[in-house]
Amino acid sequence: MNEAIRLDSREEHFRVPSPHPGLSLFLRYLPPCNDAMAEGRTVLYVHGGTFPSALSIAHRFDGRSWRDELCGAGFHVWGLDFHGFGKSDPYPEFAAPAEAHPPLGRAAECSRQLEAAVRFIRRQQGAARVSLVAHSWGSMVAGEFAGRCPELVDRLVLFGPIARREPRSARQQLPAWRLISLQAQWDRFVEDVPPGEAPVLSRRHFDDWGEAYLDTDAESRSRVPAAVKVPSGAFQDIYDAWAGELAYDPALVRAPVAIIRGAWDGMCSDADARWLFDALKGSPVRRDVKIARATHLMHLEENRFALYRETACFLSGDDV
Repeated sequence: MNEAIRLDSREEHFRVPSPHPGLSLFLRYLPPCNDAMAEGRTVLYVHGGTFPSALSIAHRFDGRSWRDELCGAGFHVWGLDFHGFGKSDPYPEFAAPAEAHPPLGRAAECSRQLEAAVRFIRRQQGAARVSLVAHSWGSMVAGEFAGRCPELVDRLVLFGPIARREPRSARQQLPAWRLISLQAQWDRFVEDVPPGEAPVLSRRHFDDWGEAYLDTDAESRSRVPAAVKVPSGAFQDIYDAWAGELAYDPALVRAPVAIIRGAWDGMCSDADARWLFDALKGSPVRRDVKIARATHLMHLEENRFALYRETACFLSGDDV
């Protein structure tokens, strides 16, 4: 595994033993902006199903990232890469044909990876609990972990979360892994913007992001078209949720939860958010925030600063 490039001069990297024997997980950490904030809260970012921490919370648009905003607000910020993403070890099954194995990286299994990361962070910082910011499929991983280990979780921000839907068709069955091209990413990023509306994602920003995306897979540019190999487990979990079987029980979550979604999020509709809000009945504090002119990829879009502010406000507490 090539050594990860530091995205900030203060960034620290760690490798954590994985629940999978012989494999390790990659964590990146950035401290608060000054020593006076050293006692600040700790937050761990849980990425979605197609790209890792370096391309989400740590990626800088015009010199500023979401992580920078949180560090400026006094948070210790960590980012985890699941197996098959970023700088964590890939699954050995990646070397086999996709059809040779079932989907890799299912939510229940990844929640064990998340647990290993959280327990390491607690030891490293002496923190009793860690807050989680989770995107899309990552919300299922975070939700399963929070329900199973409530004593380790302070607060949860689920943005663009996946909810259970009533089944409308036969359940899809996926292979172990899949390839995702830049064009497929671009199409996914822009498909929810209503006709006639101005774009919410800069093509200049996407082109810069896209080169970094291809860099996450050493073999990406050898494929035609250039594409990144990712585990299929996230997609299988989403398809299963939309076929009536969510990967976790929201009622088991005991931490305060904020649901944050874009007004144009096709993967987290008003009905999805309402179902999830009601299902999180064990949470003592629940918020449902909808951001205008934003889609499922709001953390990369023009209104990302609204997401930043809502997240920092909720994680700061003072509402109980």
